[in-house]
Amino acid sequence: MASQLRLRSALALVTGAGSGIGRAISVRLAAEGAAVAACDLDGAAAQDTVRLLGSPGSEDGTPRGKHAAFQADVSQGPAARRLLEQVQACFSRPPSVVVSCAGITRDEFLLHMSEEDWDRVIAVNLKGTFLVTQAAAQALVSSGVRGSIINISSIIGKVGNIGQTNYASSKAGVIGLTQTAARELGRHGIRCNSVLPGFIATPMTQKMPEKVKDKVTAMIPLGHMGDPEDVADVVAFLASEDSGYITGASVEVSGMRPSWGGGRENRTQVVIRK
Repeated sequence: MASQLRLRSALALVTGAGSGIGRAISVRLAAEGAAVAACDLDGAAAQDTVRLLGSPGSEDGTPRGKHAAFQADVSQGPAARRLLEQVQACFSRPPSVVVSCAGITRDEFLLHMSEEDWDRVIAVNLKGTFLVTQAAAQALVSSGVRGSIINISSIIGKVGNIGQTNYASSKAGVIGLTQTAARELGRHGIRCNSVLPGFIATPMTQKMPEKVKDKVTAMIPLGHMGDPEDVADVVAFLASEDSGYITGASVEVSGMRPSWGGGRENRTQVVIRK
């Protein structure tokens, strides 16, 4: 893994880097040799992630490397643009790898969901991904730098889920955004792909009742939930030149998606989160 150092010369920006999948992605990209700009709404959590990272390009994992933490609310246009400006000022170049992993949930049945909860999830998960993708693409194009943009969607964006109309809509939007961006940016040497995690063991999912987790696990053909590192492995591949002819793809990391349809067990709300 780290011995390959596929990203030795890369600068990677990761949003939502303060925990869960975003943190695992940051650790993996650093292990591949990248300098990492870890961003989170919780600036202290981003700093905690940076402390886990070794030196860019080193193989001994020593914590001397130039990584940096940033705080930003990516759902706000000025903040997203300022984030890219801060990263470029810190590293003297735009990030050639950009991973949008920031996301939230506000779960409720359609009949009872508030407009506020709908708007907030769309603002962070979809608008935030758009704003970061746009700002990063503008920086890359103006600098004449090739890059890889990787947006974290969700299997829920393809199959839906009870109680998550806002989340499912936002993640479906991320897939469409990424596929369209791939068509527009390919001529600039910028690849855009999305990753669709399924049921991944994170601090959020660990809080779910054991009975619910057992039911979901039983519906996954591989028989167990994934780890954040499973998603990070795919992101590292898409960030590297090993995937140099892949763009516009939506890669599922779900143990083959759970079979939601049919049985009585599917009356239970199942929440899949980063």
